Amino acid sequence: MDSTSKQRVVLAGGSGFLGKLLARFFLKQGRAVTVLTRGAPRLESGVEFIQWDGRTPALWTDQLEGAAALINLAGRSVDCRYHARNRRLIMDSRIDSTRVLEQAVSQCRKPPPVWLNSSTGTIYRHTFAEAWDEDGETGATPEAKDAFSVDVAQAWERVFLAADTPGVRKIALRSAMVLGTGRNSVFPVLRRLTRCGLGGRMGSGRQYVSWIHELDFCRAVEWLIGHAAIAGPVNLAAPNPLTNREMMRILRRVCGAPFGIGLPAPEWLLEIGAFLLRTETELVIKSRRVVPDRLAGSGLGFEFTEFDLAAQDLEDRIRSV
Repeated sequence: MDSTSKQRVVLAGGSGFLGKLLARFFLKQGRAVTVLTRGAPRLESGVEFIQWDGRTPALWTDQLEGAAALINLAGRSVDCRYHARNRRLIMDSRIDSTRVLEQAVSQCRKPPPVWLNSSTGTIYRHTFAEAWDEDGETGATPEAKDAFSVDVAQAWERVFLAADTPGVRKIALRSAMVLGTGRNSVFPVLRRLTRCGLGGRMGSGRQYVSWIHELDFCRAVEWLIGHAAIAGPVNLAAPNPLTNREMMRILRRVCGAPFGIGLPAPEWLLEIGAFLLRTETELVIKSRRVVPDRLAGSGLGFEFTEFDLAAQDLEDRIRSV
């Protein structure tokens, strides 16, 4: 095994926003990066793309041999309507990719010492009360319309944490909303709404929003790779979630809303908008109040602990281009 393989990170399903984010970050750290993708094999910007289908073993399994870490980001986007076909694709894409990675890792002579698998902070119960750490209550709430999302998250984690991969440390990344400037990040979407005068509260505005700046997301993943005592579920979220009403107020100020105002969107209007945009209101109305106790307890300091600082940093970067 050469020095490159010792530092190589494999990103399964790494062609999207988070995969590109992590690939750039790890390249700057001097690591080699391999992305398992459904697209064509290629070398692009220093990243090696290897083809896979997320379901069956093939030549891509050799990429896991001797790698420093495996990070599974595979899964069909949840930003869609939850009709029967999409529900099946959302669930199967997560379960199938996790199971085939279990098979590949278990057959490695030198498996990656750590496997980080995507999960979601949506697994926690809808709450306006105390924030949930990793021991928080999980489950669905009819008010939040989150039954399907919670079912997916719980099934995904069950398959992952039960994977038979002796000697491989497994971490379920219960991620909050990752704020960045890249395509498919939520920040540019919220920015456009705000600058068009639509940056008022969404629904009641009381629901909590958990978030993490893209830099802290990458730093947290790197931290977890390097800290061998951490395993199991880990919340990837900034320490200070805030209400939707407060988040939109900050965005109006930072992003430059016309006259500093924003039209509110009551829940009935959100339902119409979600239908037209082919998405679901659960992504907005569920109250996600998640805190990173395991990361903070292990000593990781966040660069962006407050939403206004994170939003201002991203706005400054967009304006500087």
